[in-house]
Amino acid sequence: MSSIGTAIIGYGFSGSTFHAPFLDEMEEFTVVCVLSSNEEKVKKDLPNTDVAGEIEDIMARTDVELVVVTTPSSLHFDLAKKALEAGKHVIVEKPMVPTLKEAEELAACAKEHNVVLSVFQNRRYDGNFLTVKKLMDEGRLGDIYVYEAHYDRFEPIISNGWREENKPASGILYDLGAHLIDQALSLFGMPDSITADIQKQRPNAVVDDYFHLILAYGSKRVILHSSMITFEQGSKYKVHGTLGTFMKKGEDPQEGELLEGRRPDGADWGMDPLDQYGTLYTSSGSEKIVTLPGDYRHYYKGIYECVRHGKPCPVAGEEGVMTIRIIEAALASSREKRTIEI
Repeated sequence: MSSIGTAIIGYGFSGSTFHAPFLDEMEEFTVVCVLSSNEEKVKKDLPNTDVAGEIEDIMARTDVELVVVTTPSSLHFDLAKKALEAGKHVIVEKPMVPTLKEAEELAACAKEHNVVLSVFQNRRYDGNFLTVKKLMDEGRLGDIYVYEAHYDRFEPIISNGWREENKPASGILYDLGAHLIDQALSLFGMPDSITADIQKQRPNAVVDDYFHLILAYGSKRVILHSSMITFEQGSKYKVHGTLGTFMKKGEDPQEGELLEGRRPDGADWGMDPLDQYGTLYTSSGSEKIVTLPGDYRHYYKGIYECVRHGKPCPVAGEEGVMTIRIIEAALASSREKRTIEI
């Protein structure tokens, strides 16, 4: 197996938590370089990896085939474009970029230079979402008419960090909304229209911390909701079809495992606890559904197959464009207090 030489741009929360542990663990990749001002932190986690201080140092390296951009979102466009123009394959953390214009330009740039552009939408590989998708694919819910997904948190006090600052692509819609929108688009495609309510609810909030989106697909409705003031969070997914309803509580365990310092190497990785299993309700009664194990390695395995063997790209740049298009339409809907046709 010929591993892919990889550089990580930025080594904050995302780079060190969601990317480095998988890239370092998987034989398909070799992390050869990290762009970071915190050399000590990088060397603690990746002792055999070089640390660069300038983006040009990475672009000039012939052993770097893949660049993973994990900086604050306002920097994504410039860094990703430099890497694409240098002939590198690129993974961009979500949200892809702040604007639709930038998203379309990056997708066109990747095509022009014949390289892979992908958006790191790891939540497609959460166990709860994989379980919802499996039930739908198997037809156990019948025809779906209402799909409701929540990504709620209880953080009544505004935290430090760029996501809570008035900067491009900050706020809960770009942050958590990008996950929910991507999941919905992967299941149902682009909607006919969107109606959105986006608010700053907490005292002193300078960016949105609440949204409620309704995506219309004919008579079907996809409801995506997020709030930073939700103590009791209830069901994360509620899916209603002609044959039944599926309801699922709880978050995928992988983030918690990573924060505890666990490595994604055990047979029990991403396993949901029994008390978090969802319930399928049908005319025959109720049934507990075993949650499929989540595994973000599947995203990176897909990247390897795409780069080395030409297989379809997981979350291709064009799919990232679709998500930013929906985000911009949602912002317009809330601002103008009307339904926006897509």
